[in-house]
Amino acid sequence: MHLIPPLTMIDFFRKSEGTWFTERSVHHFDSAADESGESNLIIKVMDKDDPKVEEVCTAQGIDPTKATGGASFAWQANLDTRLPNTDNAAILVDVPDETRRSGKLIRNQGYVESIPVVSRYRFADDGVLTIDTDYDNNQGQERCWFVTDDFRVRVSTVRMMNGVNLMTYCSERRCVSQEVLEQMISRNHAKWGVGSRE
Repeated sequence: MHLIPPLTMIDFFRKSEGTWFTERSVHHFDSAADESGESNLIIKVMDKDDPKVEEVCTAQGIDPTKATGGASFAWQANLDTRLPNTDNAAILVDVPDETRRSGKLIRNQGYVESIPVVSRYRFADDGVLTIDTDYDNNQGQERCWFVTDDFRVRVSTVRMMNGVNLMTYCSERRCVSQEVLEQMISRNHAKWGVGSRE
């Protein structure tokens, strides 16, 4: 099946909605040891008239009427069945330029530093999303793209005054929701008959 990559942020949010299984590798360019881990990334799309979208824009002095919508991002351990910890979550709001292929990404909490930030983003013709963020003491750049509808890749770097400090690579696979899983089981039962081993 041919992939049609999203070329606007709101389409990117919509294509990303759901739960993703993330395998992460972090390479440090200093004395710290490299890391790896697994987690779940839970993404929910928010309409432009959602009160949280307005709240994030207002906090950054951005006119909420310019936003197309937003998304909440939450992280949790892969096998954790509890609700995600709000400390491991962020709300991102899209404020596009006229072309809609670039714009501002308003966050109530940054990835590198836990402070509200405004990032710049742009989509390349092939759908690769690049996000640049200036923090108080660091600069972050993240690139993300879909390989298939249900598999995507994220690569990010953090730069400090003396150069690149760390690089992270994430591969993410979409998890099948309970609802979709039940639909698949139901279709299988209808096709093969309940209890059939054919």
